[in-house]
Amino acid sequence: MKLRPSRLLRELNAGKNPATLKLNLNDPRITEMAGLSGASAVWLCNEHVPNDWINLENQVRAAKLHDLDSIVRVSKGSYSDYVKPFEMDATAIMVPHVTTADEARKIVEMTRFMPLGRRPMDGGNIDGGFCQIPIGDYLKHGNTERLLIFQIESPDALANVEEIAAVPGFDVLLFGPGDFSHLIGKAGQLGDAAVVAARKRVAAAAQQHGKFLMTPGLIAPRAELEAEGWRIFNLGADVVSLGAAFNKMVADYRAVSAVAPASTYQAKP
Repeated sequence: MKLRPSRLLRELNAGKNPATLKLNLNDPRITEMAGLSGASAVWLCNEHVPNDWINLENQVRAAKLHDLDSIVRVSKGSYSDYVKPFEMDATAIMVPHVTTADEARKIVEMTRFMPLGRRPMDGGNIDGGFCQIPIGDYLKHGNTERLLIFQIESPDALANVEEIAAVPGFDVLLFGPGDFSHLIGKAGQLGDAAVVAARKRVAAAAQQHGKFLMTPGLIAPRAELEAEGWRIFNLGADVVSLGAAFNKMVADYRAVSAVAPASTYQAKP
């Protein structure tokens, strides 16, 4: 059995800027549709979405059918919530609301094997080939082909972002402009000067310390974001696209005059 390498890392190391799609709906068939689109990864969620572990595993499995990386945004908190996505063969975990360098170091310690961290070994799940992968290969793969993504989403986190970015053992910083704008009293104003300045500060910190940058959407013109160093672009969410399609279909239908055709039915004498 061969361990699957990360498509995101492969494309990033080749100088490409990968695209991801966020899925709020938890049907694995939607994951397969995302794979057919040519995206590089799907962003699955255990923070805001009522997912369960078995269904999440099926989503990860569906992604792999199309060489699609899976990023699981974890429930904030416990060790088990952080390592289970890796053990079901997800490519990456995204940890929301990372606020301090100490917290970042603790997450690395829980989710990386020695010498980067102290994650306990198992190997009895699909990420270890159900104990059919040599242990050295399993440990190396867990430290080199699995990504840790930390979200910077608050003024407190921004104040510490340079120290967070300097922590070794994780790969990507993601700036969350939605929560950041909300917490400074400017909810949804992603173009506000303070929000833009925060985004640029996160970008500068990541580049200074050799971390990749991921954006949750095209929150500014693509050329502007790429110039700032953003490399992984989430293009949208299934619920947004599906909602827009449904709204358009109904609006188009209602805009057409509903004139009933003449009936061809004749009552029998």
